[in-house]
Amino acid sequence: MQTRIESIGVHLPATAVSSSQVVAGLTHPLQVDLAALTGISNRRVRDRSPDSGEDSLGLALSAARRCLARSRYRAQDLDVVISTSITRFRGERMQWEPSLALQVCREIGAAGARSFDLSNACAGMMTGVTVLDRMIRAGQVRNGLVVSGECATTVTETAQKELSGLRDPRLASLTVGDSGAAAVLDPAAPGGSDRIHYVQLMTSSRFARLCTALPSEHAVGMTMHTDSGSLHGEDVVRQWPSLYRNVLDQLGLEFEKEGFDYLIPHQVSAQFVERVKAVGEHAFGPMPPALKVLDRYGNTASTSLFVTLHDHLRERRGAGPTKYLIVVSASGVVMGVASATVSPEVV
Repeated sequence: MQTRIESIGVHLPATAVSSSQVVAGLTHPLQVDLAALTGISNRRVRDRSPDSGEDSLGLALSAARRCLARSRYRAQDLDVVISTSITRFRGERMQWEPSLALQVCREIGAAGARSFDLSNACAGMMTGVTVLDRMIRAGQVRNGLVVSGECATTVTETAQKELSGLRDPRLASLTVGDSGAAAVLDPAAPGGSDRIHYVQLMTSSRFARLCTALPSEHAVGMTMHTDSGSLHGEDVVRQWPSLYRNVLDQLGLEFEKEGFDYLIPHQVSAQFVERVKAVGEHAFGPMPPALKVLDRYGNTASTSLFVTLHDHLRERRGAGPTKYLIVVSASGVVMGVASATVSPEVV
């Protein structure tokens, strides 16, 4: 049995903040063209007012409801809900209990669904997809919802107060954006084109210290410290073709015959996207075009790959099914690959 992505929903806050505005908000002025450095011109930033509904739960709920609006399933039909957010804000406080997945179930009316949270940095949603894919294939559930609400710009606000220079490990905190994303998975229809052909992740723990998030020692809030040069360097990025070669060998497949239409890397920076593609081409030959939405949304953490997929499918409404090679990358370091054929009707 194979699974498919049955529907996708995304919530992007209405407020767009430019890279020049982010730099202008630094307590210690810095001469840097952030947009030129990263390829990120804008990012979406949540409304912090109490009645906006744009905390982690609110972003996740909005995405889940939009996803279900495109689905043939109602909330009460779901067998499991998996929340994969890095951030867990209720209002302005981080909250671990009750789980975000349980709160999503209560709010959308999925009373009979199992629920649990998992976190795996920016690989969170694809980790949730991997777990749900295996649960469906094992016959444990018939379907499920993977959801995430990311208030990532909390680390931007901390970095604006603390950043001291271009070599400061908090510089990457200026690139993130807020969003919510959700996807329903169920068994692929016999003879249907839409399906997750395979998805596989791995962790290389020797790189674990290259990106860490923790409470700030100098201000109220979370801070993120990143060794971007090492995290996005060739030693780390080369992990994905190595993993993918093993996946192809195990499945008896050849890259040249896979017929991918597009490549979706994690949306960290324009340079990183091109490096993922270049390293892939060195290992396998010509790669399909790489999709980028980071110029207008920034790095939206665990939702990044689904925000990119959703945006592209909306542009392709009326077109046929499209086959994507998805390259997962996250601190940890987590690398992964997924092959999925998806029709624009899911959005």
